[in-house]
Amino acid sequence: MITTARSGADTLKALKYLYGPGRRNEHTDPHLVASWDGFAPDPGRDGEATLAQLRDALDLHVVRYGRPVAKHVYHRMVRADPTDRNLSDAEWGAIARRVVAAAGIAPDDDPDGCRWVAVHHGDNHIHILATVVRADLTQARLRGDQYRTEAELTKIERELGLKDWSDTRTRDYRAGIPKRPKSPELRKAERLGQEETGRARLRTGVRRALAGAVGEEEFLARLAAQGIRCKVRRLPSGDARGYKFALPTGGPGPPVWFSGSQLAADLTLPKIHERFAAGIDEPALVGKGRPAPVRYRASTSIDHATATIDEDPRAGQVAAVVSGTIEVLDTLALTSPILSRKEINQAARALEFTAIARTRVARAEARAMRSVARELLYAAPAGGRGEEGTAAATILASLVLLAIVIAKWHAAQGHRHQAEAARAAAAHLRTAYGRHAGRPIAVLDTQGRQLPQPARDRHEAQARRALPADLAARVLADQGWAALAATLAEAEQAGHDPQALLAQAAGQRELASADSPATVLTWRIRRGAHLPVPAPIVNPEERRTGAALSRTVTHRTVGTPAIAASPPSPPPSGPETAHRTR
Repeated sequence: MITTARSGADTLKALKYLYGPGRRNEHTDPHLVASWDGFAPDPGRDGEATLAQLRDALDLHVVRYGRPVAKHVYHRMVRADPTDRNLSDAEWGAIARRVVAAAGIAPDDDPDGCRWVAVHHGDNHIHILATVVRADLTQARLRGDQYRTEAELTKIERELGLKDWSDTRTRDYRAGIPKRPKSPELRKAERLGQEETGRARLRTGVRRALAGAVGEEEFLARLAAQGIRCKVRRLPSGDARGYKFALPTGGPGPPVWFSGSQLAADLTLPKIHERFAAGIDEPALVGKGRPAPVRYRASTSIDHATATIDEDPRAGQVAAVVSGTIEVLDTLALTSPILSRKEINQAARALEFTAIARTRVARAEARAMRSVARELLYAAPAGGRGEEGTAAATILASLVLLAIVIAKWHAAQGHRHQAEAARAAAAHLRTAYGRHAGRPIAVLDTQGRQLPQPARDRHEAQARRALPADLAARVLADQGWAALAATLAEAEQAGHDPQALLAQAAGQRELASADSPATVLTWRIRRGAHLPVPAPIVNPEERRTGAALSRTVTHRTVGTPAIAASPPSPPPSGPETAHRTR
């Protein structure tokens, strides 16, 4: 269950909202399920009761107090998860009584507690409305009410068999995740027809400007290139205190400024300066203008990061890898073809919810991942076909496995929601991977099935000798085995030892989580052996037909449209084919 609280100064206005249609007509059949004494007037079910009567009853102690009380209205919403069963009015009433007791509104066995009501109006949630003056004419002590309320909700979830949100109620989780948009921001985005709120778009822009940057000057220049405004807030002494960011308005209104802390915990000025101070393994940028080799090198670094956090890592190492992976994904989203850009960006945004707060980041891992991001950024935008498409599939396959390992680590720590976020990132990356890998894997699969039987038997024996018995059995039974066999045959023809390549590729760790270990090995071997892009086998008849079609298109008159025929793309195949996105 989730809960939020706010304060106000107008009891009647709050009641009109609770008993009204809601902002999106989500309020149906509003009625009381509990109150401070069980006898409060209910305008929802009692035709003679009015909102003014309920207002007067709630405000009784506020009026008796005799002095102005700033924001005397306490309003708390409690919502069950969409996957939970629908709770009855009796259950919601019991939950409300426990919540007001935990919050300090009406503690158990306290006859002088505040007056309150709980209104249920569909959508499996309630609103608790209270006034904060007690019967003894003192004000309720509400400091820390959110933590006490959430602790009580954890007990309620376990008692009623509801979805357990306890792992999101820790200070570390709150400090690590991005700041969620508020209701007015969501309504504004909906009104303007925007998929994301201004805060979310601004956070993404700031992260992209920061990805791979080596210093503040470069960071600010990249912000300006996106049209994002930035101000440095300063102390009276002149020292920098913090950043403020704003999107371009595009209209006459003033910009909406957000501090770094209002975007995410790691986007404050001290955290950004700490990142710059940690340094970066400055790449030689030899791959400038050559995105394919840079992506191959990046996938090797990502595999190393996967191995680093695969076995009992320190929290700081995981924090560094997560932070660096977000930077890598942001640079990939900027430099990848359109067909996979959206999914990569969604993976980056999902991975933001796996951040680890209050942990000293391991500098070596952070520098390595940020160096990858920087080299990707300065290479060049990549295409989606040929060598660049194959390189894109290779790095995405490595990123899928890294996201899975991050999910495994969070799950082992009991961080269910962080693990779910990492698995969501992996799902987006699988989709992006399939858009690049489908055709080359299909070509390799065809080539592998056309290998002579003696060659297939030889490569099968090499796999059994090079791999542990359990892994060899999985690989040989894998639907990607034919593509791997074709790769081994190609490597053998190029003068490599297939058995040694297999052992080396398997030694790069993390194959247990892959649903298609054979496909992962295929990409690793092709990357390590520098094998060319898979080219389809064309028989002589097909070659003659293709030449004739080429001559026809070449000599076509200028005014006649040429239609290039191409076979339909095969279904995506990848390291996690069992979880293929539909």
